Amino acid sequence: MDPAIAALLGLVEGLTEYLPVSSTGHLILVSALFGEASEGTAAFEIVIQLGAVLAVLVEYRRLLGEHFRNLFARRPGSLALFTALGLAFVPAAIVGFLLHRAIKDRLFAPLPVAGALIAGGLVMIAIERTRAKRGARGLDGLEHVTPKRALLIGLGQCFALWPGTSRSMTTIVAGQLAGLSTATAAEFSFLLALPTLGAATLYEGYKARHGLGAEVGSLSVAIGLVVSFLVAWAVIALFIRYLKRRGLEPFGWYRIALGIAVFFAMTR
Repeated sequence: MDPAIAALLGLVEGLTEYLPVSSTGHLILVSALFGEASEGTAAFEIVIQLGAVLAVLVEYRRLLGEHFRNLFARRPGSLALFTALGLAFVPAAIVGFLLHRAIKDRLFAPLPVAGALIAGGLVMIAIERTRAKRGARGLDGLEHVTPKRALLIGLGQCFALWPGTSRSMTTIVAGQLAGLSTATAAEFSFLLALPTLGAATLYEGYKARHGLGAEVGSLSVAIGLVVSFLVAWAVIALFIRYLKRRGLEPFGWYRIALGIAVFFAMTR
């Protein structure tokens, strides 16, 4: 893989992983645009998620460090947070393990991505407008992520296995529907990325370890990881600030516009 393409894909991953617009969907579209459609490229697109995972670790290092220390001290708040993350991780892990091959064979293409982008955009706009009409702001603070809410978020995350849907979108929307504020749902979504993306990255990286070296190259993998880490780190901080002032509706309109553009491009 050309290092410039690797840097571009790393940029796309970093920009879109934590925004509710689907990083996998964007990577599939950009790869198709540049004619990068090999098994090695598909594995590369998942492995560079490690950069986004590291961005969460760095951004939330103090919070995670405090909760890890409190976990060993058996503090209830920290036990509750890690229990919630575990409960939210399990549903998508099971569904992804069982349907991984079918999803990859049938849904990793521009048209299915376009459909998911449009559907997700409509859902986001409807939920944002309903919440605004009711004046529902939701509960602030990770302490409000109860086991029941965590499980609902985990079930929502299963829909993100369809490329174009967005892991960030499904978990934030599920958190909103469970009664959390948008910012709190987003923060929990970021933390949930650690086990979810971490497991996916290790699994795909191990499976495609030979193909990555032969088809992509070590230099390109390193470039993709570094770029995705730096960009994702900036996006996390900016997105949380944005969500404390505004909602998700603009992202919904972006998704719809992109999905329609892809449909026209692929069917004309």
